[in-house]
Amino acid sequence: MKPMGSKSRTTRTVASSRTRPGKTSRPRAASKKSEIPDDRRQVVINEAARLFGTKGYEGTSMRDIAAAVKILPGSLYHHFPSKEDLFVAVYAFAVSQSLDAVRAAIANRTDPWTRLEAACIAHTQGLLDNNSYAAVLISHLSVSHLPNQVVSLRDSYESVFKELIAELPLPQGIDRRIFRLGLLGSMSWTITWYRPGGETPATIVRKLLNIMRRE
Repeated sequence: MKPMGSKSRTTRTVASSRTRPGKTSRPRAASKKSEIPDDRRQVVINEAARLFGTKGYEGTSMRDIAAAVKILPGSLYHHFPSKEDLFVAVYAFAVSQSLDAVRAAIANRTDPWTRLEAACIAHTQGLLDNNSYAAVLISHLSVSHLPNQVVSLRDSYESVFKELIAELPLPQGIDRRIFRLGLLGSMSWTITWYRPGGETPATIVRKLLNIMRRE
């Protein structure tokens, strides 16, 4: 009986020694695939911005983004647990980029209408520039429930236009909130009908403001 017991213990020991390396090696292999280098992280954000801007939030999947960057979907989820998290990262970058452009455009300008025109041109140029993140600012329109971070970022960006419109010498009775929403909405729609080679963003903005301006 002892030889049989000894053989049984030996078999268990051998089996155990064979399975342990397998159990530890799989997670290591998976973790390597899950890591995205820092330079690739920006590439992910760039591609996500492009897809969110062209296909919209709901029309873009994490698989679409992973395929565009040529990584496994699991690698993408390692750094961005959900599509919402990735969208927030892209949106934050878009707001930062757009704010810089608008503030640079209105710097050293004092006339209220000139300041608003410059801000609107910078905004519209960003929307129509394929290398800009600005299109992401309107890609959330079909999202039924916006993350709180996106709402805060959107409000911080729109507050610049709110301040500019507050300085305008508009006639009494003009609802400045409706004026602002109508202006931003009109600029947002240019992304659906604009075609390169036609009127420039600057010309479009000036014509739009001429329609809305009342003295």
